[in-house]
Amino acid sequence: MNLADIVFLPEEPAHDDAIDQINAEAFGPGRFARAAYRIREGGPHERALSFVALHEGEVVGSVRLTRIAAGNGRALLLGPLAVRPVYKNKGIGKKLVRIALEVAQAVGSEVVVLVGDEPYYGPFGFKPIPRGQLSMPRPVDPDRLLAAELKEGGLIKLQGLVTHAGLAHEIAIDALTSAQPGAEA
Repeated sequence: MNLADIVFLPEEPAHDDAIDQINAEAFGPGRFARAAYRIREGGPHERALSFVALHEGEVVGSVRLTRIAAGNGRALLLGPLAVRPVYKNKGIGKKLVRIALEVAQAVGSEVVVLVGDEPYYGPFGFKPIPRGQLSMPRPVDPDRLLAAELKEGGLIKLQGLVTHAGLAHEIAIDALTSAQPGAEA
């Protein structure tokens, strides 16, 4: 089996069970305690921007993108990225990352953020985010908080706590409502 034997397609609901199994294999039960998972609890990932790798019709890898917000900035969160153990080190994960970055750029995203290892993601343009610029809803090693800036100046817009973009809208509405004269404290 080589990379030419793999078909890369947009994710569909029929892939969900296989993707859940792959993520369980890759990250174990501890995945639910991770900061990125906490963000994804705030709302759905973008299925149209998420992809699977198939070998003979079986899902063997997956990457998802989720819309996030921090301050006035908006971005996409890459992850989870996972490949079944028997298919690792064949270039599947790297191809999934390239596809995700291409689609992120095509839809106008200025930044893609992830929590991961710079030696793996660095060749795709991911660099450490300046310390203190972003905070995650759960502890994260700041050296593993990385971003690929797809449009110059996009990263600086991301400031503060990272949330699911859907929650950011709700938080803004709550803040406006509570700031109105006569609003209850």
